[in-house]
Amino acid sequence: VQLQASGGGSVQPGGSLRLSCTASTIINAMGWYRQAPGKERELVASIIGGGTTNYADSVKGRFTISRDLAAKTLYLQMNALKPEDTAVYFCNAIRARQNYWGQGTLVTVSS
Repeated sequence: VQLQASGGGSVQPGGSLRLSCTASTIINAMGWYRQAPGKERELVASIIGGGTTNYADSVKGRFTISRDLAAKTLYLQMNALKPEDTAVYFCNAIRARQNYWGQGTLVTVSS
């Protein structure tokens, strides 16, 4: 399984970005994680099965995870971004009990 993430960049507080992650095959359990400097990697949002989603409390109401199974693509729409959202964002997929990771894309929120 290969994952290719894109869409990171620099944005001012309150701005928006959309991350994309294209997989080499259809996977029903996928998510986004992030790792800020000096911190551990944390789950941001996940989507599994028929579309059940889960979000970290810190992003609820601001981020939306979605997917296009036909395009084998996972998305993360990030609105109302805050400086504390600054991190490298990683796409994750779970298949046959194996974890797969994309290469990470940097999101910087700063004025």
